[in-house]
Parts: sequence; C-alpha cells; structure tokens
Amino acid sequence: MFTRILQEVIQKDFFSGKAVILLGPRQAGKTTLLRQLSKQVESPQIWLNGDSSFDRALLNNLTGKRAKELFPKGAVVYIDEAQRLDNTGLSLKIIHDNCEGIQMIATGSSSFELTDKIKEALTGRKWTYRMFPLSQEELIQHFGMLDTIRMLDTRLVFGSYPEVINNAGQEIETLQELVSDYLYKDVFALKDVRKPDGLEKLVQALAFQVGNQVSYRELSNLTGLNKSTVEKYIRLLEDAYIIFRLPTFSRNLRVELAKSRKIYFVDNGIRNAVISGFNPLGVRNDIGALWENFLMSERRKYIKYHRLYRNVYFWRTTQQQEIDYIEEYDGKIIAYEFKWNPKRKVKFPRTFLKAYPDAETKSVNRDNYTDFVFPGL
Repeated sequence: MFTRILQEVIQKDFFSGKAVILLGPRQAGKTTLLRQLSKQVESPQIWLNGDSSFDRALLNNLTGKRAKELFPKGAVVYIDEAQRLDNTGLSLKIIHDNCEGIQMIATGSSSFELTDKIKEALTGRKWTYRMFPLSQEELIQHFGMLDTIRMLDTRLVFGSYPEVINNAGQEIETLQELVSDYLYKDVFALKDVRKPDGLEKLVQALAFQVGNQVSYRELSNLTGLNKSTVEKYIRLLEDAYIIFRLPTFSRNLRVELAKSRKIYFVDNGIRNAVISGFNPLGVRNDIGALWENFLMSERRKYIKYHRLYRNVYFWRTTQQQEIDYIEEYDGKIIAYEFKWNPKRKVKFPRTFLKAYPDAETKSVNRDNYTDFVFPGL
C-alpha cells in the first residue's frame, strides 16, 4: 500500500461545499486512494460504482427527491468509474444541488468523457485532480531515497504502475495484461473508433518516436490513417491518459518552429509494452528516448500534484537546433537538456542564448536527476 500525495491534498477539500473529481488512467490507484481516504473519515460513507449495472441505473434515473433520501447530510458519497453513467454531469449536479452537507468524490478513467459531461453541469461546484502511476516522490516516501535510486533502471523499462511494482519479477506479464485489458478500453468503448487496427499501429508508431518531433503526415503514412483521423486519435489517446503532448516554445523568431509537437507516454512501462521492448538498459539503443520520457512524465507528475502553474515546451529551429524542455513561469525561462550519461558534454544553441539572454540553462543526467523530478526532497 502506497501513500499517495493527493490523499492529503484531497482531504483538505472535504466538506468545502464542492465535489471532488479525480481523473487518471485505469489501474493508477484511484480506487485504492478512495479506500485510503475512507479510513480517515468518521462520517457515514456511501459507495457507488459506475461499473455496477444496479448503481448505474440508480444514478442514471436520479431525481432531487430521491437523492435526498439516499444521501443524508454529513455523508461522504464515493462514485467510482463515474464515466460509465449516461449523463455524469447531470447525475452529479442533482446530488450536489439537493443533498445539503455531503461530500461527493467521483473518479473517472477517461477525461474526455467525464470532463465533457461535467464541465457545464458542475461549473463552480468542483475541485478537479489528476492522478498518475506512482511518482518518484511517492516511491521515496515508501522505499526511501537510496532504494528508489537503485530501482531507476527498472523504472525506465517497466514503469511505475502500482501493480507492476507490487509484482516484482512478473513485470512483463503484468504490463502485457494492463495493455491488453485496459490500454484501449476507454477509447474503444466510449468513442467512435472505426479503425481499431489503425489506432494500435498509431500507438506503436508513437512509441518509436518518443523524444522526436512528431509529424502527423508521417504518422498518416505509417498507419494508413488519414491525417485528420491521426489528429483525432492522438487527442483520444491523450484524453485516455496514454500519451501527452508537448508544444514548441516560440517568440516569433523567424527560425523557430511554432506549430510542432513532441509526444510522450504517461508511463515508460506502457510505452515499452506496446512494442514488446523489455530488454535491459545495457543492450538497448533507445536509452535516450526512455530517459527523456521518464523525466518528462515524472516532472509532469510533480507539477500537477503540487499545483504549480507553469508553461512547458520544447524548442526547435528550422536549422534543427533543439532544446529538450523549457519551463516558463513568474517571468522566468529555464531551459533543460536531458543526458543519460553524466559525462556527455552539454552545449545550448547560441541562437537560443542570444534570443533569450536571461534564460537559465540546466543539464539533467542520471547523477543529478533527483533535483529535477522531486526538487526539495
């Protein structure tokens, strides 16, 4: 059992007059977090699950009068897998508006479905959080700093899903089961995906292009999907918490690329599972891609969990000059280069340094990565 960073954050929002919405990929630990939260609550507790046909029918046909009867004042109401409801937003709104003094917390594994349904219905009535596979910060709290650093190679290959970490020695089987049972479930079940084979080819193509600038036209040629379908499927994959996009940093220098993007996987293990790439680091030729994906996903967890408001980018020019990662906040620009080997020399492009003379520059490698993925510990 791992203590999640969001547990304490969410507890502070209980009985504040707003619903709590918890989004994230399947099997990331959302239900487990609810059970951990429930142990800290002395109020009456009511559990409902969108995967249950009985609970789903009850919530789909809810009225204000019925909600008052079911959810008494002071109760904590947990609704797991809320994206399965016919009209999630309306159901949650009926509960919120008619049940005085309750705390409602709903989880969903597909943000495109849940957030679409609740955006208007719960405007001003909710706190929204996003949960991911275990972060390095959470692993340090559980295993300690030294053992977490020792497990770095394993995390680069097998990722950080709780079930993967809890089944040491069976990582490949666990990841293959996660991919086959859950990876595409939300996309296939909840959206009109007419070319599932093309979607799977697209995920594999993206796995091979981690860390590289992505061309939708090239992906179209590789998958046989037209360009608009590629764009649509990438949005769905992002909303299903399989991948995430990184835009370019541009201040209108003529040589800067303004509309390019990179795509990363939410978890290294899932990335490797879709291409069956589980070889140890010593015999891999994609260590640079694994390292970059790991750093990007871990930094993203840190920013989201600690509610840091930062604009994030990569930088590239028409002359192929590139910087891996840029953060912009509080009037500052910080540029990062990622190198697995600490001995690799890092040189930032002169074009960038000249255009942004006040920018800080930093190199992240396996000797100092802890300062990047969990600063302050």
